[in-house]
Amino acid sequence: MTQITPKRGIMDIALYVSGESRLAGRDTVLKLSSNENPLGCSDAARAAYAAAADDLHRYPNTDHAPLRRAIGEVHGLDPDRIICGVGSDEVLQFVVHAFAGAGDEVITTEHGFSMYPILARMVGAAPVTVPEAERRIDIDAILAAVTDRTRVVFIANPANPTGTMLTQDEVQRLVDGLPQSVLLVHDGAYTEFAAGADGGAGLVDRHSNVIMTRTFSKIHGLGGLRIGWGYASRQIIDVLNRIRQPFNLSNAQMAAAEAAIRDTAFRDHCADLNARMRERLRNSLIQMGIGCDESFANFVLARFADAPEAEAADAALRADGILVRRVSSYGLPAALRITVGDEEGVTRVIDSLGRFKADRRGA
Repeated sequence: MTQITPKRGIMDIALYVSGESRLAGRDTVLKLSSNENPLGCSDAARAAYAAAADDLHRYPNTDHAPLRRAIGEVHGLDPDRIICGVGSDEVLQFVVHAFAGAGDEVITTEHGFSMYPILARMVGAAPVTVPEAERRIDIDAILAAVTDRTRVVFIANPANPTGTMLTQDEVQRLVDGLPQSVLLVHDGAYTEFAAGADGGAGLVDRHSNVIMTRTFSKIHGLGGLRIGWGYASRQIIDVLNRIRQPFNLSNAQMAAAEAAIRDTAFRDHCADLNARMRERLRNSLIQMGIGCDESFANFVLARFADAPEAEAADAALRADGILVRRVSSYGLPAALRITVGDEEGVTRVIDSLGRFKADRRGA
């Protein structure tokens, strides 16, 4: 008897595992495992979301015009070259569905975001993982991996889970070295935490084979609503819109996102708090003898002597009611990714790891 079978590549997908949010035996925990904004979302976004309850019976508009216009005004971009999705993940999914398929290759990097190879396999393409150099994206490694089967290159900049970032000159060298037939996806989910960064907008304006993606989940504190967007040439956006479902965002999502993007004072306050707390956390980790690269995101990657020490540090944090992210699946078994919290949260992490290191010295 013939059985129903999925397309080739689907069963090779390792399911995405999100950051934990609960600890057995504890009613409350300090959750620093998912890079969420410790301040939540802005009051304006919360009010807009609540007001949208009056129109729950109405279908949303299909072109996202008010939200695209708001994004364009705040970031100085052409609204006609913006596409919105259910988180930036959906925009990334549009890209692989539109530009890659069976027999094609999609390039990702050694410690790159785990969704990239999942997206490639989703459409039957082969993910090609290239090495990084000391937890930074290696431009030469990417260019050396390009073949006539390469269709898409994914980079996160700032990168997740390392927090490292390429300079504008480095990314420009990557684009210059890619064939015009290869699409570079510049994932800028953490752009707002990197002072002065444009998220790839300048690259998009100079090159027809680049798309940048952004999210409302991080600095805008709307992870629970799942809203993202992309910016590319009109030709690429036209292609992506042809496979986007017409009602992919609700009225409530769009109302909250529009209010959030226009609340630049709240955004800037969050960025300033993150920069100060990130520096404090990183410096404290280094003083304890814990390796920590400079981060340009809202988290740090704490590097321990080996995997057993990282596991022990994670256990110590859990014992103190603090959840961080193990990143063994990213090829970093001796590291923990720690979201930058508010002042109280950062103090708790520093104190917990300080006790952990003192205990190990005394053992």
